[in-house]
Amino acid sequence: MTSDTNRSLWRTTAADPVPSTRFDADAEADLAVIGGGFTGCAAALDAARRGAAVSVFEADTVGHGGSGRNVGLVNAGLWLPPDEIIAHAGETDGMRLMTALAEGPSKVFDIIEREGIECEATRAGTLHLAHAPSGLDDLRERFRQGNRLGAPIQLLDAAETARRTGSSRFHGALWDPRAGTIQPLAYCRGLARAAIAAGAHIHENTPVTRISRDSDTWVIEAAGHRLRARHLLLATNAYHREVKGAAAPGFVPVCFSQFATAPLPEKLRETILPGGEGCWDTALVMSSFRMDKAGRMIVGGIGDATGPASPIHAAWARRKLREVYPELADQPFEHSWSGRIAMTSDHIPKIVSFGPNALAAFGYSGRGIAPGTVFGTAAAKALLTDDPSHLPLPVISGHAERFTSIRQAYYETGAALTHLTKPLPFT
Repeated sequence: MTSDTNRSLWRTTAADPVPSTRFDADAEADLAVIGGGFTGCAAALDAARRGAAVSVFEADTVGHGGSGRNVGLVNAGLWLPPDEIIAHAGETDGMRLMTALAEGPSKVFDIIEREGIECEATRAGTLHLAHAPSGLDDLRERFRQGNRLGAPIQLLDAAETARRTGSSRFHGALWDPRAGTIQPLAYCRGLARAAIAAGAHIHENTPVTRISRDSDTWVIEAAGHRLRARHLLLATNAYHREVKGAAAPGFVPVCFSQFATAPLPEKLRETILPGGEGCWDTALVMSSFRMDKAGRMIVGGIGDATGPASPIHAAWARRKLREVYPELADQPFEHSWSGRIAMTSDHIPKIVSFGPNALAAFGYSGRGIAPGTVFGTAAAKALLTDDPSHLPLPVISGHAERFTSIRQAYYETGAALTHLTKPLPFT
């Protein structure tokens, strides 16, 4: 996918880059991490705070992948409703996963407060918006299932949804007070800076070329040097690059694009998402809405805004904004960017053991912030204590996805056709 980081709002508004160090000599560590996103940086921070020697290898810069292109919704749980999670994972493992992820937003916001991370953290909840009557039926069922498990979610009627969003286009919403929004790249960089302050070494622009075993130690080769580490975490997710000696994570790449306006006039900001909630809708080809600290409206949707269908996705974003918020019809988009999601067939993340004391965590299926933080923190603890019970899911020996290229094309083509041909479903 063509790089569009220069057009990213998050790149424009994030704090200074991470003070990484060059990997210019052979070294040793307790934990080696490959990937500098939410998962890898959360793992590095937790391990370093435990007194472990940690080295993180990032092929580009911290947050270059999905962590720096994220919508920024800090949600509890997964995209799937509870009953489907249990159907796929089983009662025991499903409840274990849901319990861990229900606490995900609290873990994220606690880290932000503890480490003093400046990332526009706003804990005002999120709104899952009913785009059509069928969407409201879906929300009613999600409310029933979540309420049964004790989730503090609330089902809102159309009038309350209109008051909270500033739009009359939705049929209701599910509000989750546990959730919120952040500037995702700033959060990821903040995790990295906190890890460095705790003693971790982070090496940007240092792709790992090979991993191997030497007795009971992992040998990581990068930049012409070697790191010997007893424990290894692969945290590349949707931006995995080939590493000799390591099996690639199994997922289907799905693109999601975002378009951000200029800061809105104060009068409009008083009525559009005045409470600061982040939003996404119930449509099959999902859309998202949120505001940043400066009052920019950010519209997102499935599809690659840097690929061949980019004009279609851009025209859809303009049309979507006009339909949901007619008063914003003339507001220009100043930023647009795309990111990849690592989608698994069952939409449940995976933790794979690919060797002794080595784990790979991936496949958040569009829920990267809280799950990435939870999985990274848990993986560091599980590896360093040699106790997999700390993990939110059982470890598996491998995971593969079939026909990934065909399915990737299917998602992109479907999004493009939907954005091109279908009317906006506000009826």
